Amino acid sequence: MSENESHYHSKKDRIFLRSIQGHYNLGAELARLRALPRVRKGKEIKFVDGPQAYSRHYVEPKDGITQTLHLHLEEYGPGGKSQKHGHVNEAAFYILDGTGYEIHDGVRYDWQAGDVAIVHNNCVHQHFNADSTKPARALVFKTKPMYLFMNMLFQKMVETRSSEPAPGGENFTAREGEDDLNHAK
Repeated sequence: MSENESHYHSKKDRIFLRSIQGHYNLGAELARLRALPRVRKGKEIKFVDGPQAYSRHYVEPKDGITQTLHLHLEEYGPGGKSQKHGHVNEAAFYILDGTGYEIHDGVRYDWQAGDVAIVHNNCVHQHFNADSTKPARALVFKTKPMYLFMNMLFQKMVETRSSEPAPGGENFTAREGEDDLNHAK
């Protein structure tokens, strides 16, 4: 480094860190979490979205019930598909019923009931029900709240959910009040 060169200004590979600040008291947070319900009644949580892809959010960041998990059920109507999107957090889809496939960064991955589909970080993806007569369901686990906490949640919508049903799914509605909770229908 020359005599007139500033170490600060000449250094191009600097790393800047931002402190995580705010009120956080472990004792208070544990008391808050322990005061929250430990069981959420699935029948009280309704599906949203549609008509091709529906979601039922059991635990999500806005609830404040957990610090690291987001859990929801996805239901894809006959021939239905989700929005095409990407996000920084990973997701695991446990396929409860049906057959379908994913498109991850342009690559197709087929799945059926009993499989687990993994969506990696920063992957542009979309979920599809391959059956034009039967619905498909997946239980989805995400670490989204942790990414929110670390201020690292970046999401991009590439294609929104369709507002029209897929051919074959014109009269389909999400299975809200089913009796077979093993999802074998």
